[in-house]
Amino acid sequence: MTLGPIMLDLEGTKLTAADKRKLLHPAVGGVILFTRNYSSLAQLTQLTAEIHSLRTPPLLIAVDHEGGRVQRFRTDFTRLPPMRELGRIWDEHPGQARHLARQTGYVLAAELRAAGVDFSFTPVLDMDYGTSCVIGDRAIHRQPEVIAELAHSLMSGLKSGGMNAVGKHFPGHGCIQADSHFELPVDRRAYTDIEMNDMVPFRKMIELGLIGIMPAHVIYPEVDIRPAGFSGVWLKKILRGELGFEGCIFSDDLNMEGAAIAGNVLQRAESALQAGCDMVLICNNPEAADTLLAELRWDIPAISLVRLARMHGHPHPESIVELHENSKFVKAVRDIAGIGMSNGELPLGN
Repeated sequence: MTLGPIMLDLEGTKLTAADKRKLLHPAVGGVILFTRNYSSLAQLTQLTAEIHSLRTPPLLIAVDHEGGRVQRFRTDFTRLPPMRELGRIWDEHPGQARHLARQTGYVLAAELRAAGVDFSFTPVLDMDYGTSCVIGDRAIHRQPEVIAELAHSLMSGLKSGGMNAVGKHFPGHGCIQADSHFELPVDRRAYTDIEMNDMVPFRKMIELGLIGIMPAHVIYPEVDIRPAGFSGVWLKKILRGELGFEGCIFSDDLNMEGAAIAGNVLQRAESALQAGCDMVLICNNPEAADTLLAELRWDIPAISLVRLARMHGHPHPESIVELHENSKFVKAVRDIAGIGMSNGELPLGN
């Protein structure tokens, strides 16, 4: 059985019979975990092992684990700083900021890999314009070159911890106030403005080996009337063609209000896949997920299977016990301790 193009969520901390039936459906290729799926490190490790044992090749397991407001697992995990804090450190000590970004990525990845998670949807590459209510301190900096520098260091740390990076939200979600979880944002800037600013971190990260990208549920009407995640212009012509991206494209959550313009859940999935996504996410709506599994007919291209396979975490990760005895890990945790922390968590999506 090959991986399918759908990534689903789960309702609880254990796999139910209904969960297993869904995850064995050939259209499924991955699972995204949320805070509701976590009660302890031991429970999470058991859950991921059970998910991975269901199929060959194993399903991908992902999570939104960025730091700050968006850190799904907290108890028994190192608290990670909001990415904006790394940008603030850059303004005074660029070298220290690079080091801390690398250490943050390493701790993030090593802990998740020890628990059996393949990858996190991170880093956020959106620019910090100070206007977006949903991006906010998730953004690294206002300057695109700084974002690229620190995101590269974070990606290096992720790799040393055993996982690949997924940059989001292409081509940039930071300039508009609207939250695509609850409404459809429209960014009316000219393409040249977006290209010379917001796309710079994506372009540089692609050049540096980024292999995962998530597009925004945002309309850029000067380029296309469809949101970027449903737009062949953005995904095929610009991202694949002009930027030369050859990695995996994950849709943002199809259950978000910003995706509603594409129609019902089947139409949303078909539109995203036809536009160039390799995998689509459907979260927090079990009925819609059931509909999608029953109705989607999509022969996943061979190239998508290759891209998805690259998203598996590095095999044979260290266990949590081994990490806690690893001087490199202990130093990394100590290095990032106390970087400006923030409480709370985004309720939905990515």
